Formats: sequence, structure tokens, C-alpha cells
Amino acid sequence: MEVPPRVVLASANPKKAAELAEILAGSGLRIELLPRPGDVPEVDEDADDFLGNARLKAAALAEATGLPALADDSGLEVDALGGAPGVHSARYAGETATDHDNVVKLLDELEREPAGERSARFRAVIVLRWPDGRELVAEGAVEGTIAATPRGDGGFGYDPVFVPVEGDGRTFAEMTAEEKHHISHRGRALRSLADQLTR
Repeated sequence: MEVPPRVVLASANPKKAAELAEILAGSGLRIELLPRPGDVPEVDEDADDFLGNARLKAAALAEATGLPALADDSGLEVDALGGAPGVHSARYAGETATDHDNVVKLLDELEREPAGERSARFRAVIVLRWPDGRELVAEGAVEGTIAATPRGDGGFGYDPVFVPVEGDGRTFAEMTAEEKHHISHRGRALRSLADQLTR
């Protein structure tokens, strides 16, 4: 499939948009990423899985702009919580929850869980959709555990409490952006997408 020269980002989250742009810039793909237009209304993310939500956002932005659109839906799945917060990761503590609110709720829910029972993973699904309906789908995941307390000032979301298994004991928030992107769910999904486009 051809590499589109200009792609509009579906994400309205500035931190996520910046991270997607950083990872794509390092992937070797020569794509001009355009920010989500301010006049495009929020997409109701009411699908019951990451793929469904990413597809809703990508389709809405491709239709609104007439350009290929890149959408990501991602979240944290905690085994002791039956996979929660999952697709509700951004709104785990309520519709207007901040990252801090969500982390506090997560740690409260896991308070009685021993260290060995705090396994989790970050999962990301990325959809690149053309206005004619063609699309590419890429996924990425990273296994880890939930720390007892937040650590680090980097990243966003649940990064201060997520300790990747492949790391050295630091949370995502304690890593440099480059270190995180190398093993993160979003980094893996975008590199998979880049591979599909350049095949």
C-alpha cells in the first residue's frame, strides 16, 4: 500500500499526539502529520474494544478532512481487575478524570493485591484509514506490573505506575522518551504499521 504523504492525526490528546509524532519521526516513514482540525467534533468512542474505537476515530477524521487519518486507541489491562480499566483507561475515575485521578483509583483498587499479583499490560491498536475506506491495522503490547506508588515525571497516563517486564525496574515515567518508545505498546504498533506500509 502506498505511503500517504500527508496524514491527519485523529487524537485530540496533545500528549498522545506528540508521542505518536515522535515515534513516527523515528520510524523512517516520510509522512507529514497534520494536527486534528479544531472544527471536527469529538468522536463518541463507544466501541467495546480498542480496534473498534480506533476505527471510529480514523473513519470520522478521514471523512471530515478528505485525507488519510491515523487513529490510536490504547489502554492498560490489569489481570487482577479482569482486564480493567481497558477501553475505559482514559475515563477510569470518571468522564472528567485527570491522569492523576485515574492512577489514584487504580492503586486504590490494587491496594490489597500482593506484588506478585499485579501483572498488567499496555495495549495499542492503530488504524490508518484512507477516505475511500481502505485501512491498515497494527497492534502492539508490552507486559509489565503495577508499582505500589507512582515514580517518575515523564510520560503521561499510567506511565508513573507501569513497570515493563523488559526494562530494568524503572517505570515508563522514569525512562527517557527514546527508552520508552523502544519497548512501548505504541512504539511497537507504529513500527508494525511502518513495516506494512514499506513492504
